[in-house]
Amino acid sequence: MLRGCYISWFSQTLVLLYVIIKKPTASAKNPIMKNSPVSLVDIIRAHERLKGIATRTPLTEHASLNEEFGAQIFLKREDLQIVRSYKIRGAYNKMVSLSTEEKERGIICASAGNHAQGVAYSCNKLGIQGQIFMPATTTRQKIDKVKMFGKDYVEVILHGDAYDDSYNAARLYEKEHLLTFIHPFDDHSVIAGQGTVGIEILDDFNGPLDYLFIPIGGGGLCCGVGTYVKQISPHTKVIGIEPAGAPAMKRSLELGVNTTLTEMDGFVDGAAVKRVGDLNFRMAADVLDDIILVPEGRICSWILKLYNGEAIVVEPAGVLSIAALDYYKEEIKGKTVCCIVSGGNNDIIRMAEIKERSQLFEGLKHYFIIRLAQRPGALKEFISKALGPDDDICHFEYTKKNNRSTGPIVLGLEFQKKTDCEAVMKRMDTMDMSYQRINDDTDLFQFLV
Repeated sequence: MLRGCYISWFSQTLVLLYVIIKKPTASAKNPIMKNSPVSLVDIIRAHERLKGIATRTPLTEHASLNEEFGAQIFLKREDLQIVRSYKIRGAYNKMVSLSTEEKERGIICASAGNHAQGVAYSCNKLGIQGQIFMPATTTRQKIDKVKMFGKDYVEVILHGDAYDDSYNAARLYEKEHLLTFIHPFDDHSVIAGQGTVGIEILDDFNGPLDYLFIPIGGGGLCCGVGTYVKQISPHTKVIGIEPAGAPAMKRSLELGVNTTLTEMDGFVDGAAVKRVGDLNFRMAADVLDDIILVPEGRICSWILKLYNGEAIVVEPAGVLSIAALDYYKEEIKGKTVCCIVSGGNNDIIRMAEIKERSQLFEGLKHYFIIRLAQRPGALKEFISKALGPDDDICHFEYTKKNNRSTGPIVLGLEFQKKTDCEAVMKRMDTMDMSYQRINDDTDLFQFLV
């Protein structure tokens, strides 16, 4: 008992010395958050617990981004974490803090991927039995990774078509079997664990950090890191980024109440949530200076850009912080910037969709319904007169209809430049052809393509 008391006293003394050395200060805009449910001490204690468990990921300067944006830009590579995302930090900090009784009863969680891997790894390390609910639509690659990290300590239960289905089923199972639920973001200990990313960032910087870009899903990462950074480095601007199809935090802060989205694009699965955590919502207003919404197409373009140019494999949520730089290109000139690359669990089977979303966003791929005269040579005439030498047909559907003068063609074209599509449409106008571009008609596009 005396030894345990000594260790506790020694640990608390180290924490206090750490805070004194770092000298957290307040500013008029960003006061010390005395009423925050997560404190500096919570985050520093989490940092101590995670030593030997979570990898201290590198903070690397990115030369091509420096040149493109005229700034000094660093990437915090959480995609190189042992489970390829920061989620191990919050999951382990929560689970190691459980009572002996809670550990013996076991834990439960719901996740579409990254959180599940962090929980599974923690179950294996701590010897805790875990039930992990995942949507039935989860890719085999993610399921296999969860089982690999958890080994005999976890059971994967597939339920429902979406995360919300799995979450509701897991909460019911939790009550029936008296298990402890490990929430992916709406939890004091989870937020503190994610905040340890902030400790590493500021420890590794030799000088001041002007801007910090953080992806937002449920809010655990931005609130944990923001809480630490705003007190140790109050001049740092903390910018949160959400996918445009899932703006749960931005909308909630604008309305002043935590709001559930009625519609959501789930493509950025690591950051697409219908509702942020209640704790996270209360903390976000104190730690975020701005929230940027990034279109899914731009996210895809940056995934391809990093892969082709740097051989960096990131998931859609992982590239959010870098994709947001386009919206701050004037403000960050000459500044020191850090982007948190939150994860790299990108399944290879998604690359075709990623490429197409990028091309659609960049205006390099367009789909049309064209009414073509049903006569010999009509198609040959269209191709020779309407298409340019570098225009590529990537999709073609046509069935001849009897007793009709024209027949519809569903045509997909890939272009070298954005302006090439306008040239094709002008040539079709000159030919007096009837056509309809369907890129922006979501329902028709999804039905036909």
